Amino acid sequence: MKKIRAAITGVAGYVPDYILTNEELSQMVDTTDEWIMTRIGIRERHILKGEGKGTSDMAELAVKELFRKTGTNPDDVDLLIWCGVTPDMAFPSTANIISDKVGVKNAFGYDINAGCSSFLFSLETVAKFIETGSVKKAVLVGAEKMSSIVDYSDRTTCPIFGDGAGAVLIEPTEEDYGLFDSILHVDGSGRKHLFQAAGGSRYPATMETVLRRQHYIYQEGQPVFKAAVSNMGDITLKLMERNGLTKDNLNWLVPHQANLRIIDATGNRIGLPREKIMITIDHYGNTSAATLPLCLWDYESKLHKGDNLVLTTFGAGFTWGAIYIKWAYDSVCDINKQ
Repeated sequence: MKKIRAAITGVAGYVPDYILTNEELSQMVDTTDEWIMTRIGIRERHILKGEGKGTSDMAELAVKELFRKTGTNPDDVDLLIWCGVTPDMAFPSTANIISDKVGVKNAFGYDINAGCSSFLFSLETVAKFIETGSVKKAVLVGAEKMSSIVDYSDRTTCPIFGDGAGAVLIEPTEEDYGLFDSILHVDGSGRKHLFQAAGGSRYPATMETVLRRQHYIYQEGQPVFKAAVSNMGDITLKLMERNGLTKDNLNWLVPHQANLRIIDATGNRIGLPREKIMITIDHYGNTSAATLPLCLWDYESKLHKGDNLVLTTFGAGFTWGAIYIKWAYDSVCDINKQ
């Protein structure tokens, strides 16, 4: 009996129409385009506007586009997982809300939060359901409204984050494609460097927590930067070595888009030229759990069946990891892409 692997068989994305440029940000906080581009590498980011609009609204559009592109009937979906750090509400799960909005009625689903590594960790989770044969069609959605937890008076964090959604269809295959290997890690001692202090059970929302601005992202830049550079580079190299991957036969590195210097350092660690590295940070910013699927969406027309991809991330927690996949289909340019 041949081994069953989990293969990505379709990808779609959505980003809001409103674009927040560095020039506009410089009118809101003490920063400049040069400072942001030099230190982070972001030119602009998309922001979801509108009263009562949340993460599920972007996810809905990405999933519906995924269904259109792949010809998927919502009734055939067995599993839908949303991953990220900005759920619509504490409960019910955002996966439940998305399922209702896109017409998925015969599936189970839930949310996964592993910081900016949420999509990577969730991809491994979905793969296990596929490999056991209990799930035939799964939808994995990485979607974030990061603007909802960004303090636009904090010059150290507000230039970094953007909003968006990416969705992938995952199905079983007995061919030589799909998810081949993964290495995932957590180190809870890093939680003190990157977190949102209030809004959970430890510090529920009060007037005091709001006034202290504790419902926004807090980040200590240097410890996070150093940990991301070392861990993403090391784990990517380890995964490549144990799978016989080199700079020559690796077609694409798909790194988390937190900082262009981190991306470059990871590429340099494995000796990979920039033309083999997916880079979207300049026009999307850091969209947390949406980052990796948005990379795949942006670069889909350049992907070919059998391409070797390594996806790698680093996120709050700390969480980090790398996954090796062989791309399962020949992609074509989609004229309906947003």
